[in-house]
Amino acid sequence: MRKSLELRLAYREEIKSELAQRTAKHQAKIAAMKAARTAAVAAGAVLPAEPLVLLAHGDSWFDYPLDDHDLPTGDFDIIAQLESMGNVNPVIHNISHYGDATTEEMSLPKQQNIIASLTTPANWMNGKPDAILFSGGGDDIAGNQFCIFLDYASAGGSGLDTGRFQDVLAMVRGSYQDLFLLRDRNAANVPIFGHCYDFPIPNGSHPLCAGPWLLPSLQFTGWTVAQGAQILHDALVQFRSMLIGLASNPANNFILIDTQDTLVASDWHNELHPYSEGFKKLAARFVDALRAKFGPARI
Repeated sequence: MRKSLELRLAYREEIKSELAQRTAKHQAKIAAMKAARTAAVAAGAVLPAEPLVLLAHGDSWFDYPLDDHDLPTGDFDIIAQLESMGNVNPVIHNISHYGDATTEEMSLPKQQNIIASLTTPANWMNGKPDAILFSGGGDDIAGNQFCIFLDYASAGGSGLDTGRFQDVLAMVRGSYQDLFLLRDRNAANVPIFGHCYDFPIPNGSHPLCAGPWLLPSLQFTGWTVAQGAQILHDALVQFRSMLIGLASNPANNFILIDTQDTLVASDWHNELHPYSEGFKKLAARFVDALRAKFGPARI
């Protein structure tokens, strides 16, 4: 018991340390950008192009530390790809953490992290981010809890239990709505960009350090990989429809990036994550959406 507690405390401190390092690195970039603009103004020179400055908060699609060989050699997620893309590379304060469900992403400690980021002037060029990027919903379903939302094949079930799945979608919706409220209170008028994942292959593939997230629950309830792929397709279509509903309300100032049908089978590295080239394909969708909002001079 004591060892378990020590490991949990060490893990918590490691997360805090990593976030502090990311923040320091981000603030150094912002300070350099501000200094360059001040120097240009003083010299009467043309101001350098000002990139988008963004806040990212999400799960492993924004914070995936493994490379294409499952080694922890760096970040290969959407945010890591996005930082090197566009006509002008965006500058992103990434406070994401892999494995977080939306209820964790919007838990009190994580909301305090978001507010601290939004209200710290050193993080932003103009007092607040140009936009907030959010990735959430996948970890509310995937994992050992996936079996909760499945019918048993032997009992003549249809796969996904609609009632139970709608209940978890309601919780995810509530988390997004709470994010909108947090934004309104701390960074009014800043748009939020979200996405709707893509259709995974529940074949049990996973790195040594985590997973599998989908196949065990399907096997437990009697479904094949092919049947499971269709079940997940149906679930993600419903998830996308829920997000479309949120995006259709102008008061939410929420833009949905449609990432479904971006990846092909060879892009998937494991049940939940693509290879780095797959992440790059997804990041390109973000570039398109940000460019549509802010124009090609900013990204």
